[in-house]
Amino acid sequence: MANIKSQKKRILTNEKARLRNNSYKSELKTLIRKVDAAVESGNKDAAAETLRTASRKLDKAVSKGVLHKNTAANKKSGLAKKVAKI
Repeated sequence: MANIKSQKKRILTNEKARLRNNSYKSELKTLIRKVDAAVESGNKDAAAETLRTASRKLDKAVSKGVLHKNTAANKKSGLAKKVAKI
């Protein structure tokens, strides 16, 4: 454990941020799985709708600093390609 007061505070805030980020990433993974499931089922409308939702969440994650913008762009691109193949 740190001895410096500001470092003790940083440890607490870092832990909060870590939990928040993990929760957000988990939600993103779930949305990506939903898109994949819709693609597997061949339902173009459902796939397009879930893709739209996932894209918004990915953009939101970038703005909140959870993901790097290139990572989000890469994920969105891959999902869009899958949906376009239907």
